[in-house]
Amino acid sequence: MPYRSLLRLLVVPAVLLAVAPTSAAQNDPGPCRLILPAELQAVPGVELNVYFDNICLMLNPAEYTFDVTCAKGRHQSERWTFIPTEKDVGSFPLSINVRDAANRIVASATTNVRVVPPIAGGGRDYSCLIIGDSLTHASHYPEAILKRFAADEHASIRLIGTHHVQGFSEGNRHEGYGGWTAARFATLFTKTPDPQNPRRQVSPFVFEENGKPTLDFKRYLDEHNGGRAPDFIVVALGCNDTFSAQDDTIEAAIDKMFGYLDQLIAQFHGVRRYTEIGLVILVPPAASQDAFGANYRCGQTRWQYRRNQHRVDERLLATYGGRENEHLFLISANVNLDTVHNYPARSAPVNAHSDTKVTRLANGVHPARSGYYQMGDSIYCWIKGLLPE
Repeated sequence: MPYRSLLRLLVVPAVLLAVAPTSAAQNDPGPCRLILPAELQAVPGVELNVYFDNICLMLNPAEYTFDVTCAKGRHQSERWTFIPTEKDVGSFPLSINVRDAANRIVASATTNVRVVPPIAGGGRDYSCLIIGDSLTHASHYPEAILKRFAADEHASIRLIGTHHVQGFSEGNRHEGYGGWTAARFATLFTKTPDPQNPRRQVSPFVFEENGKPTLDFKRYLDEHNGGRAPDFIVVALGCNDTFSAQDDTIEAAIDKMFGYLDQLIAQFHGVRRYTEIGLVILVPPAASQDAFGANYRCGQTRWQYRRNQHRVDERLLATYGGRENEHLFLISANVNLDTVHNYPARSAPVNAHSDTKVTRLANGVHPARSGYYQMGDSIYCWIKGLLPE
């Protein structure tokens, strides 16, 4: 096993007023539901951020202040930010207290920041399969990962997959399809798909065997990767699985999603138990309702989607956190994404009778290229954190 386990390095995240396994807690969140992953990986020269709005669920974060305790980085108004150097290699704690107007602590959380030595990788070439929905289909964050490793003197990456989007490097391959869910990857099959676009009707991992659709990851690898299992698998799903949920249906939607995720994970590890699987913690949406109005008119509010997304993340941490000894990890892209500046925006008149123009966010759940690159940074740092030193 070439990768060292992180289990001894991880600390349990302290979460106050934050997580409960029942829907009652989600419907009555109190002043703040604050979550942090147990560990944040960093690599010298790569910016790491913790955006405060991304880690807490509250209607108006501006009514609270965030108090960061950390020996490294800078506490700015909207984030804690840190660009480590080689001198920072090692681990150190970071804690955040959320305080109200009376300076009372209403929520607290702690994580461990681990700066990975830049030499991690041992000069080897590694392979990675990325699975996801439209955020992966966009192909920007896989491109960012490729660029990071292209500049890395100590490790290289090869992405595998049947899907390549025109306009990106030939090596930018993945299994990312707009609108897809965990259920589609585990079950979607059409006996006679449209030959012009078969992937919209058949999961890359489902084949007809003995006259019935069968989830068979080994056959996928036999046909598309010479039978070799990847060193890493990144799974970035959740948006479509829970997009339409309401407070009274979100738990059932997550249960369904996790059931299919478990099937996929079992298939992946059934081929090679040492493949490192990273589940990307669902990233938050654009920072304003303007973005949702641009995409969905009156069909969805940012607040409902944000509640759904935060609940997915709470349950990801509760269900899949702390399982590093099973070669199963969480990737903390959710904390690193700037939802104000790194989502698409457009300028428009403030109203029909005014010459004054304002800039409004224009996409609810799909970041701009700059936001996708922040996601890519998080995944790159996670992979580096598992490579031998």
